[in-house]
Amino acid sequence: MNRHEASSSGEARIRYLDGDFQVVVPGSFVTCAVTGAAIPLSDLRYWSVERQEAYANARTSLEREQAVRDKPQR
Repeated sequence: MNRHEASSSGEARIRYLDGDFQVVVPGSFVTCAVTGAAIPLSDLRYWSVERQEAYANARTSLEREQAVRDKPQR
């Protein structure tokens, strides 16, 4: 895991993997795809590999999953 590569104080760019993530551009946080809240990399626990999105917490992750699942298909 390369979580400690975040030496910059700006937003990191992350590649989300199954059970891990890879820092593409160093930074100290990522932005929650649902709430817009800054998530320090040391606190990042929830993300979607499929959508390449980070979530602030389990509840937010579930809300996003339900919203995507309930979205009508075209």
